[in-house]
Amino acid sequence: MASKPLTLGFDTSAAHCAAALLRGDEILAATAQEMGRGQAENLMPLIEDMLSGADVTWADLDRIGVGVGPGNFTGIRISVSAARGLALALDIPAIGVSTFDAITQIDAKATPAVPAPRDHVYVTHLGPEPQLLPIADAQETAPLTLPPAPRELAIAIAQVAATATPGASPAPMYIKPADAAPSRDVPPRILT
Repeated sequence: MASKPLTLGFDTSAAHCAAALLRGDEILAATAQEMGRGQAENLMPLIEDMLSGADVTWADLDRIGVGVGPGNFTGIRISVSAARGLALALDIPAIGVSTFDAITQIDAKATPAVPAPRDHVYVTHLGPEPQLLPIADAQETAPLTLPPAPRELAIAIAQVAATATPGASPAPMYIKPADAAPSRDVPPRILT
């Protein structure tokens, strides 16, 4: 009898690093650390510690699920690039999972909403594309379900990825462009 596939799920779309490991639908391990900064430095050690604690190696993994947002622009890039690199190195599929889909995995009847700056939320229940609305306006149409705690979010991402059909490489879900200003520094002169 073949063993059930191992799915690693992780997310850095907000002020956290979170990861979960599933064998089929059984949760083998899940962990999360709250952090405003430092996800790039902490994601891989967090995953390695979790895998080691579950007596699993990178080579044992069958697929990866990664949170693609919406959320923190830099955080999303960190986890998506890690997932794509791992998938390439391990020759396994990486599946992007939106926070909306993760919320729906937990509660199929939920109206998913993801917090945004300045008392706004991202919602999907008003049309085919996510929209940015003031919280008060979004709550008028339906009771909103916000993302769970990071550990539970990572578990839901892994659950969605475990049953999803692999497709294109995961890509960040950017609803609006980054609000960082372009650099004003003069680029270096390249010597040839």
